[in-house]
Amino acid sequence: MQFRLRMARHGLRQFLASLANSLEITLLGFGPVLLGLAAAIALPGMLAVTLRWPAMLAILAAQALFAALPAVLLRQRLHPADAVAWARPLPVPPALGWSADALAAGLIAGPLTGLYAVSASIWLFQWPDWLRPVAPQAIAATALSLLLGWALATLALARRRLRPALAAPLFPRRARKRHHAVTLAAAGSAGTGPAGAGTAAPGYAPRPLRPLLPALWHRLFWLPFWRAENRVGVQQCLLLASALGCTAAWLLGPGLGLPLPGAAMGGLASAMLILLTDRGDKAVREQAARLRPILAPWPLDAAALLLCARLFTLLPAAAVLAAFAALAFGAPGAPAAMTAAPDAATPAAAAGPGSRAALVWLATAGTACGAIVALNPGPRGRVVLVVLSILILTAIGSEF
Repeated sequence: MQFRLRMARHGLRQFLASLANSLEITLLGFGPVLLGLAAAIALPGMLAVTLRWPAMLAILAAQALFAALPAVLLRQRLHPADAVAWARPLPVPPALGWSADALAAGLIAGPLTGLYAVSASIWLFQWPDWLRPVAPQAIAATALSLLLGWALATLALARRRLRPALAAPLFPRRARKRHHAVTLAAAGSAGTGPAGAGTAAPGYAPRPLRPLLPALWHRLFWLPFWRAENRVGVQQCLLLASALGCTAAWLLGPGLGLPLPGAAMGGLASAMLILLTDRGDKAVREQAARLRPILAPWPLDAAALLLCARLFTLLPAAAVLAAFAALAFGAPGAPAAMTAAPDAATPAAAAGPGSRAALVWLATAGTACGAIVALNPGPRGRVVLVVLSILILTAIGSEF
């Protein structure tokens, strides 16, 4: 248990050290927003007890998932793969293993509980009218959601300890077929197959890669992002879905009568777009750094391949920008100021302010995404570029 505790603390220290360059700039740019969110973090769970049972259960489940999310995302740091492989054959009692998982999850659940306690204290000090008759139930619901989140985090760490991701393939049937084909191919090439030495290997048949660069990108960048413990593919899919959803809610919400704050949705859509590009480009750069020693002796233009991989990073952002253009200028639910044609009697400078703001936002977003991929700043400069891009896009988006 002491080993797991020290290992989890070491992983958290490394994670906090990796945030040293970005935390200062993030607090400078979004400090008031983060303080406001921290003060309201316990509000959904406390407000849930005033709603009907289905809505209350859904909100409490979402709060529990939110409380477990940090431990789930940091599970590779709390319990690294090397430690999992080393400790797996040890005669550790099950109760001791579960206690160690709960203790490691508590390293994150403890500070989060303190943050929830501060937020709940703020609301109890404010003492709004809706909280007065249900204050004990609200506190109990908040505590219950935190306990459920701690339990889910413990389950995530225990699953990693008991069933490592590398031990079982995602599609066992497909893996068995592939292993059988490889076995037959090896037997045929060695002349030990069922039909004797003349048996042809039914496995791999070499064929040229056409087109070369996209095919190499698919094998060297795309496939590794989905294999083993690499979650870059899932991360980018979630960010892409979030960016598209926030953009649609931002542009179509007022037309559909949805009570969504336009400025907040615009800022969220801008942040999702920039984070989508930044995370994808960072993953490609890290993969390229691992591949450079391997590609050095290959008879191909490695610089062109790496450039192709970095250009493909812009495809998700291009999809979001295309969706923005389609919704802002061609969708039936788009704001009238964007889709209406200017009147002949109206001066050109006063016609369609929403349309001009949308064009400026579109051009600025494309420039920001291109700058993130094209430039090579240091860690602090990259954080400055990302934060400034989000702030500028949020300011432009608040104009329509």
